[in-house]
Amino acid sequence: MPIFNITNIATESPPDNQGGFFDITDPEFLATLNGSEWVSAETALRNSDLFSIINQLSNDLATVKLTTSRKQLQGIVDNPSNNANRFNFYQSIFAQMLLGGEAFAYRWRNENGRDMKWEYLRPSQVSFNRLDNKDGIYYNITFDDPRIPPKQHVPQGDVLHFKLLSVDGGLTSVSPLMALGRELDIQKASDNLTINSLKNALNANGILKIKGGGLLDFKTKLSRSRQAMKQMQGGPLVLDDLEDFTPLEIKSNVSQLLKQADWTTGQFAKVYGIPENVVGGQGDQQSSLEMSLDLYNKAVSRYLRPFIGELSQKLSCDVDADILPAVDPTGSNSVSRINSMVKSGTLAQNQGLYILQQAEILPKELPEGENPNGTTLKGGEINGKD
Repeated sequence: MPIFNITNIATESPPDNQGGFFDITDPEFLATLNGSEWVSAETALRNSDLFSIINQLSNDLATVKLTTSRKQLQGIVDNPSNNANRFNFYQSIFAQMLLGGEAFAYRWRNENGRDMKWEYLRPSQVSFNRLDNKDGIYYNITFDDPRIPPKQHVPQGDVLHFKLLSVDGGLTSVSPLMALGRELDIQKASDNLTINSLKNALNANGILKIKGGGLLDFKTKLSRSRQAMKQMQGGPLVLDDLEDFTPLEIKSNVSQLLKQADWTTGQFAKVYGIPENVVGGQGDQQSSLEMSLDLYNKAVSRYLRPFIGELSQKLSCDVDADILPAVDPTGSNSVSRINSMVKSGTLAQNQGLYILQQAEILPKELPEGENPNGTTLKGGEINGKD
């Protein structure tokens, strides 16, 4: 797996700034971002917290329903790849965006310019000169299929380039993993300390005291120590009245590092803007489940915006996204919300029913219902009246 860089293999150094001010496009600032604390995707996905975040967000984002204003483009949006189904293709795109900050897909088009299929591209398959952007960015692309030769100077209209946070005017993107380098180091050290403590639980170091034995020479001390260690290799330590063994204990400030997992979980959740309890952390005890779900829904919408923006620009049409299947797959929250609005008088009963049917939470063809008194009701009626 590649290590994600901001400049994405830029071949030229940025020109010196003419002004005397310092901003986020300053080369020195970009150099600090492109430092030595990068984390590869392979390393990141071995972390349980990050795997949970990436898996959950990419899964929910891939479930979002997309609708184009140009009906002839709806087919390619619903079935973008010949090699994978819709869900797996978009999940790969969103997972790459969340890990590396950007994702790529090549648009295979016919002679008439109509999209035939989209091919997912790893960042290692794509390179471009970020300074050669006078007439738009041109990409250099390689393909996994050996029968397809590399493509040079590919115009940006043929490439879907999804980006999250950009600090260079939207040319490239910054990986969220950049902010997690220290957290991963702390959690790795904590995990190693925990594993070593468990492995050596039966082979604990300590002090063996000899009572009433007088002064012992070095060889005798070493011999008694070896004998004691042999006894602890899978069995109890047997001492006589003249010996006393005191195991060494981990200092309290060191043992507290074993509890750093909860802290790092919160840091990971903060970087991706989701509630901590979504990934197994304790979270804010004062926050209700509804507040946590609201924050998570906002995070899903936040990561969806750059994706929709790129599709709308490259396809030259409006792309609408329905996040309801992602954030409320069972429809229970929507039903509860509509019921409360009907009870308060904000919506009429037939209006609430219409909304739930349009959201495909309830079937559009409902059978006629009956009241306990035998009165037949049609959809949207109350006590036989409109």
